[in-house]
Amino acid sequence: MNLLRGAIRTYAWGSRTAIAEFTGRPTPTPHPEAELWLGAHPADPAYLETGGGAESLLEVVAADPIGQLGAASVAEFGDQLPFLLKVLAADEPLSLQAHPSAQQAADGFAREEAAGVPLNSPIRNYRDRNHKPELVVALDRFQALAGFRDPGDTVDLFRALDVEALTPYVNLLAGQSDADGLRALFTTWITLPQPSLDVLVPAVLDGAVRYLSSDDARFVGEARTLLELGERYPADAGVLASLLLNRLTLEPGEGIYLPAGNLHAYLRGLAVEVMANSDNVLRGGLTPKHVDVPELLRVLDFSPASEAHLHVETVTDGAQTRYRTPAREFALSRFDLADGEPTQVGIKGPRILLCTQGDVTLDGSGTGLKVRAGQSVWVPADGGSVTLTGRSDARVFMATVDADA
Repeated sequence: MNLLRGAIRTYAWGSRTAIAEFTGRPTPTPHPEAELWLGAHPADPAYLETGGGAESLLEVVAADPIGQLGAASVAEFGDQLPFLLKVLAADEPLSLQAHPSAQQAADGFAREEAAGVPLNSPIRNYRDRNHKPELVVALDRFQALAGFRDPGDTVDLFRALDVEALTPYVNLLAGQSDADGLRALFTTWITLPQPSLDVLVPAVLDGAVRYLSSDDARFVGEARTLLELGERYPADAGVLASLLLNRLTLEPGEGIYLPAGNLHAYLRGLAVEVMANSDNVLRGGLTPKHVDVPELLRVLDFSPASEAHLHVETVTDGAQTRYRTPAREFALSRFDLADGEPTQVGIKGPRILLCTQGDVTLDGSGTGLKVRAGQSVWVPADGGSVTLTGRSDARVFMATVDADA
């Protein structure tokens, strides 16, 4: 059991204060900090703090995969940590994106390797062979676009905006089955030539302004998000695409699960995110980064997904709340610890524990660690059970391999 020092990723959409405040560092930071990676991804592994300095978790796992990961994890997922835990801080919207399935990732990686595209190339889509299902749980109020909205509700939104230029697209969406209509409309919009976007996007934004001055409140959030995206990315096809997605607001502790092919864009907030150990992203807009529309269209799932379907069911047993997802590579739990009352964590697989609130003492295998909010701990599979004792309404998130693995 060792303290874990995460890797900070700086992207333009990040925050100069949120992650720094979370980890107890001075603010504002020189650059926007977007993600804190806690895992063993080759692109940016976390480091274990040891008596002799610091060791890469990637190298520690490679040196003893059975001891660090456990025989069950190695048998199913190989000798790499199968999950990646992150803290994500968004001050601005992320790109419109989706992630591939396992087969799509394997095929795409092989294809780009054969084509000689360097792993660090800005036009590389597949940086590893893994799929990337992900679960995000809000630490503060967190806003996102995720999953295609029911087409009937989207038609209502179009009509509420009262933009004449949207009329043919209403007919395109309403005249087919749900998935076919969404595929046809999204494909049409995402491939519109720039001169057409230069006309349609401003017209839709004008409709949003008019709508917000009306008495109708049903789509206020969608209209505001539309204007925010239009201000940052004028005449971007992703602005139009945002009209097709569910707009979600997560309160602290609430989570959503995003399977392969789910189109999404995080908008704002601080969250814990756990995913299969991958960095494969296919973008369709709302970003200065590489966009590959044909590849995105190939992996998207156009089936409508309701907000209720995206929200993750939780099961609470004492201090532990489990977030239930179908993912095999990871499982996430939250521990809300009463002052001074010990809670035992008996999971046998590899564990990363992240304190998000208060102070916690961890005892296990003859060793003890004290951590505060913003600190994390690595517990290997052979580390045995761990007892958590909290102070100041402590809260700890634990990522591990799915309990059935």
